[in-house]
Amino acid sequence: MGDSTSELSVQNIACTRGYRELFTELNFVLGAGQILRVEGKNGSGKTSLLRILAGLAEPADGKVLWQGKGIRHPENNYFQSMLYLGHKPGIKFELSPLENLCMAKALHGSKNENGIEEALYQLGLYGFEEITSGNLSAGQKRRVALAELLLTNARIWILDEPYTSLDVVAIAFLEKLFQQHVQAGGMLVITSHQPVTLDGCDHQRIVLPATELERVA
Repeated sequence: MGDSTSELSVQNIACTRGYRELFTELNFVLGAGQILRVEGKNGSGKTSLLRILAGLAEPADGKVLWQGKGIRHPENNYFQSMLYLGHKPGIKFELSPLENLCMAKALHGSKNENGIEEALYQLGLYGFEEITSGNLSAGQKRRVALAELLLTNARIWILDEPYTSLDVVAIAFLEKLFQQHVQAGGMLVITSHQPVTLDGCDHQRIVLPATELERVA
């Protein structure tokens, strides 16, 4: 699984919603070059788990470690190493795609040399760079958010339903991008109601509310 200086470790975490326990005693380790697929029925806690991993929610019990320390440890660089994209686009509809990505790049402090216009072009948004994002289709809004993946230096990508509203061409592009990311030593945590085809990559999966990690052939 790799050493503690290059891994994300989840130790005995539990999650509740109201008075209902979604999962408990969940354990896994994600190392460089690995993919974790989180599966389960609606309401099983997939989004809740991803939000815990992204530091947007606290587990009811247990802890999440990055490089052997809690993700909020003052000496930790976890939030500089992680990019979270939720199941909603997460963009400002009053801004253009170009403005949204300029803001995202500034907020992330990205030093990635990929250009914003090139990122939009690769996601099929050529000609839509300066249109108000609120006027884009659902699939185009999703593509604006996903263009951040081409601009970030984050090692850990946490993606909640990234294929939503995308056509087969965009999905194929994303899967190639995911493969390149993990083959370069990155990590990917992903939920999807659609099949995830990432041949040649080191897969693991968790099916909630089960708590055992399964390696995918």
